[in-house]
Amino acid sequence: MLNPIKTAYNFLIEHLPPEPSLKVQYARYHFRIPNLKAPKLFSEKVQYRKLHDRSPMLPLYADKVKAKLLVADALGSEWVIPTLWSGSSLPPREERNWPLPYVIKANHGCEMNIFVRSAADQNWDVIESKTAEWLSVRYYNKVRHEWLYSQIVPQILVEPYIGSTEELPTDYKFLVFDGRVEYIAVHSGRQDHHPHFVAFYDRAWDRQPFKLNSALNHPGIPKPTSLDRMIAAAERLAKDTPFVRVDFYEIGGKPLFGEMTFYPGSGLALFPREYDLRLGRLLTYP
Repeated sequence: MLNPIKTAYNFLIEHLPPEPSLKVQYARYHFRIPNLKAPKLFSEKVQYRKLHDRSPMLPLYADKVKAKLLVADALGSEWVIPTLWSGSSLPPREERNWPLPYVIKANHGCEMNIFVRSAADQNWDVIESKTAEWLSVRYYNKVRHEWLYSQIVPQILVEPYIGSTEELPTDYKFLVFDGRVEYIAVHSGRQDHHPHFVAFYDRAWDRQPFKLNSALNHPGIPKPTSLDRMIAAAERLAKDTPFVRVDFYEIGGKPLFGEMTFYPGSGLALFPREYDLRLGRLLTYP
């Protein structure tokens, strides 16, 4: 049976103009209407950015294919996970001779990954169906009003799998405001825990007392060997934008670039209000 509330919600966010549509979406998660005229909370400023920021930098660095070229130019090729193949559709099956293990992903959105750890995972019927689905749906239409994704031409790319095949690597997400790293969100346990663990640190690796409401609270994560290098790299990549989240991995003490995100959690992730306001003060935009 269809849920009438969910049906009405989907209708509203699809058919309302952008600003009221965003307000309905925001209210569903935050239980209040956002102030988009004079935003103060971080979550409100992310909504404002969706509506107004049309910097050409955003789609360039969010495109998982193009970003690698830009990051290699800025930091050096050793920071970038190599691309084994990329294109607008998968090549013929006889040409898919990528060395195991590898990852198939889309360049134009989030949560579009297939981890191929062994020959048993190479179910091409399933993989072809999934990648065709990614390419057929513009991520912009899925997430609503995240403008930059409307500017990215969808592609599929293949990368080597990094780290242990038994566990997804820890993800270090650097929150960079006006060119300075202020906080680091560390995501771990994604392989075996749903939701996974998230812990917040400042740039000196002092644990912060807040967390995302939907995440498990990790007891503590050792300071990465390459923390200072990752901070410097994140700040270099973020120097021309008021805010971006820059993600890295550390494999065997070596930092590797992951991605850049300009609307983290679409501004819908639930921080305690005190920290939503604190992050909002750091984001001097608009």
